Amino acid sequence: MASGCWYSLPCRIAELRLDITLACGQSFRWKEIQQGVWRSVLHGKIWTLKQTDSEILYQVHETKSQVPSTAIKSEPNVCTAPSTKAKSTGTKRNTSIVPILKKEVTGATSGIKSEEDHTYRDVLVDYFQLEVSLQNLYQQWRDADANFNHVAADFPGVRILRQDPTENLFAFICSSNNNISRITSMVEKLCLHYGDKVATIDGEDWYGFPPAAALASDSVEQKLRDLGFGYRAKFINQTAKCISQKEDGWLESLRLTSYEEAHSELLQLTGVGAKVADCVCLMSLDKTGAIPVDTHVWQIAARDYMPKLVKTKSLTDKIYREIGDHFRGLFGEYAGWAHSVLFSADLKKFKKDNTPKKKGKVAIKHESAGDADIGSGEPKKAKKTRRTRKK
Repeated sequence: MASGCWYSLPCRIAELRLDITLACGQSFRWKEIQQGVWRSVLHGKIWTLKQTDSEILYQVHETKSQVPSTAIKSEPNVCTAPSTKAKSTGTKRNTSIVPILKKEVTGATSGIKSEEDHTYRDVLVDYFQLEVSLQNLYQQWRDADANFNHVAADFPGVRILRQDPTENLFAFICSSNNNISRITSMVEKLCLHYGDKVATIDGEDWYGFPPAAALASDSVEQKLRDLGFGYRAKFINQTAKCISQKEDGWLESLRLTSYEEAHSELLQLTGVGAKVADCVCLMSLDKTGAIPVDTHVWQIAARDYMPKLVKTKSLTDKIYREIGDHFRGLFGEYAGWAHSVLFSADLKKFKKDNTPKKKGKVAIKHESAGDADIGSGEPKKAKKTRRTRKK
């Protein structure tokens, strides 16, 4: 695809907001290179995205060692390709959700390589899960919950990405007791030191995320420690070794299993607790009802939904399950998506300066939501008390 031409995918803001979806702590590789212009590596190619009220504009840069700089214009040269249905992923989808993409899109099609462009459009439709009507879901959640109805007005278009499971897993192993900026730095280091170079654009090198096998060498742990990963270095190396010993495609195959089975399998990996397992289930394994609960989500639940939690002092396994079950009972099959909207709306960086603060205090200590400590809050195991016999 020519790097100087922007291609158009019809998609309303109500169905997808790039500025929130790409920056709310799901993926850590998208960079805002200019205001409203996002770039990352996806499916082995470099993508640049931006949007209008009615469409996503995208470029897919050629995979060469050097790619000429492309000026980002305020009025881009837009080429519109015919839309296609997303490729089958082998995963059951909720057919009751109305697709938002039309079968035919009018516009200039001259000079477009149809097969290639269809493939690129399929990648975006699959990655953003655009076959799911977010407006329909928002309406269901508005009807079910007055708090969501209040939040949704300022936060339309927040949807869950369908990420590569390997990248998603190792990124969230990095998230343990960490914030978004540091996780992003760690993920970039994994790509730089162990991934393959994709291309250089505007003087910046871009790398793909490494396969698990590249992180399984015995030398990896010490190198990652030297790079500042701390105890996470051991988790990454041991999990990579475990995955490398399994059949090819094992991690991706969990998309075809139940939520319970996928979650249980992930918990066998070093450095993966309930919250990390739920993040992977939700963001790359098609488990739409998975609810990752950290201290931030715990705070939201206590403040807005489960006041009894105000008096709790730690996030135990029992409380973790109760919070997840409450949201699943309230929001239904796509509860994990609704939870992401509430999570994003509570991040300080997305709040309007004039947003009134709610009165009252909740006695739960948590990290600043400005750059949320999204890795904290794995449920704590209940401590066993030792009884002593009276003599």
